Amino acid sequence: MVNGDLAQDGFTVFAHDPATARWAEAAGRIGRAVLKQGGDRRHGNTWFVGVDALPNAPDGSVDGVPLSGAWQRFVDAPATWHRAQLSVVFPGYPMQDAGESDAAHAFRKNRDAAHVDGLLPEGPYKRRHLREPHGFILGLPLDTIRASPLVVWSGSHKLMKSAFQQVFSDSAPETWGDMDVTDVYQATRRKIFESCKRVEVLAEPGQAILLDRHILHGVAPWAPSAVGDLRMMAYFRPLVSPAAWL
Repeated sequence: MVNGDLAQDGFTVFAHDPATARWAEAAGRIGRAVLKQGGDRRHGNTWFVGVDALPNAPDGSVDGVPLSGAWQRFVDAPATWHRAQLSVVFPGYPMQDAGESDAAHAFRKNRDAAHVDGLLPEGPYKRRHLREPHGFILGLPLDTIRASPLVVWSGSHKLMKSAFQQVFSDSAPETWGDMDVTDVYQATRRKIFESCKRVEVLAEPGQAILLDRHILHGVAPWAPSAVGDLRMMAYFRPLVSPAAWL
């Protein structure tokens, strides 16, 4: 059983799976140990970025526990899994960093820092380029805390894909990363805010969240009434070729 239609909505949440639960238990235990070692925290120390921070094996396993679940039938798994991002949000998220503009902080607070993965901001003006084309995004909850959930804009993957098909239609895939796509990206994002439903995606250990690679998504602020010391997720984003991305 799944919640949300991947093709129509751009996301789906899989029901509890014992194999996924065993992996999440091991990853959560190791994730807490990783946090104690320190690392890159941002937004007033309320977000542990955790890129490549989870020490999973190349087959995706953690501490000998296999990475598996019902979600496997819906993806083309890579031959080698990268080390997962360990994204951890703490109470008060998001606070404003000293070097963060008011506009950037407001966007993170009011628009959940909505973005499409792989479009990296570069240079002093943060112009967007397709540098990390992903095949899919797999999110695995590592605790039961429901604060600061993943947020998606349902159906936004269709608008983003259409926009980039037009942008890249006359260029070779190997040149796409060098193209500045900021304007079309921001224009499409504004259209999505106006026309697509914002959905908070809730899941617990043993479940899995699968996102279309083009979907607009972010993280909700930590609600003042929320209970818990942190909210931890593991994310896998296997890379593919630019042509496969589109």
